[in-house]
Amino acid sequence: MTKKTTFAVIMVTFFEASLNTISVHHVGNPVQDEMYALSDAPLELKDEIIPNLLMQYFLKPFEKVNEVYHLMHSSDLALNEIHHFATMAFEDPEKFHEASEKIAKHLFKVTTHPNIKGGELYVVYFNKVQIEGNPLDAIGIFKSENKETYLKVYPDKGGFQVDYEQDAININKLDKGVLIFNIEKENGYKVVVVDKTNGGQEAAVYWKDQFLQVKIRNDSYNQTSNTLGIYKNFVTEKLDDQFEMSKADKIDLLNRSMKYFKEKETFDMDEFGNEVIGNPEAIESFKNFKNQYEQEFDTPIANTFEISGNAVKKQARDYKSVLKLDKNFHIYIHGDKELIEKGFDDGKAMNFYKVYFKEEA
Repeated sequence: MTKKTTFAVIMVTFFEASLNTISVHHVGNPVQDEMYALSDAPLELKDEIIPNLLMQYFLKPFEKVNEVYHLMHSSDLALNEIHHFATMAFEDPEKFHEASEKIAKHLFKVTTHPNIKGGELYVVYFNKVQIEGNPLDAIGIFKSENKETYLKVYPDKGGFQVDYEQDAININKLDKGVLIFNIEKENGYKVVVVDKTNGGQEAAVYWKDQFLQVKIRNDSYNQTSNTLGIYKNFVTEKLDDQFEMSKADKIDLLNRSMKYFKEKETFDMDEFGNEVIGNPEAIESFKNFKNQYEQEFDTPIANTFEISGNAVKKQARDYKSVLKLDKNFHIYIHGDKELIEKGFDDGKAMNFYKVYFKEEA
């Protein structure tokens, strides 16, 4: 069945949102002998311009986020610090600033890698931020790590003068952020995350894994993304162990899988195996490969699930359909692999590809 036309759904929107309260602190890196500095009270916003700029800085990056997480803990959700502090603020707004101080101290405690930059920490209480069409109160936690220098040009004595401002924040570049929505408390709330990582992989994991402790929600987006990722790894890394395959054959398998996900509304493991993979031994090998992933990462993937168009679009960027031949040629393979043949020229002692086509574009 041909897939119906669908439009990308924006997960988070803020056209009705308002900024209720904001507390600002500074969190340094204890490994670098830096400390934290806590403000005495929430920030006073005296005009409408600053709140609007802050809303753009804090919330706009989340319009492109598709993954939804839950706060979690390996033994007991009540032991997740961010879950505890968020609940404290949601249940008693008078304790919001106190909760923001505890959040800052917790971030300082988990800043244990020397490459993590110190910076300002903003803890914000929002009203009516929409997630999946549902307007909710949300607590935002944001950290600015990277500062920039800005030039300012202004009229002066019939001409112009140029000045500059150092260590300023670019409101179009949020370094790290999280929105915790006041829903599904017992599951760890609905959570969306922005993390522009820097300082290497070890420094990068601290925001999601150590500070927040989140686990991605196992929804259609995640299952679609995982299945496409697993299949790509299977084709590019595993198939060579059992079958002799050319790069053109592998590209064809990847193209066929992407075509399946773009045209179907629902993924079905047996249907996918028969239509895309075809070979019974390879189908069984893929199922085993998928099962190993599920066990290793404790992430079950159903044999049937609704396909997420957003996940397909994102994964399509990583699916390569380019056959690179030395440094001379790149062949883009998008269709029938039967129209390309591989051979070997004894006289030149070189491999070759023969490509069939009707018209030259």
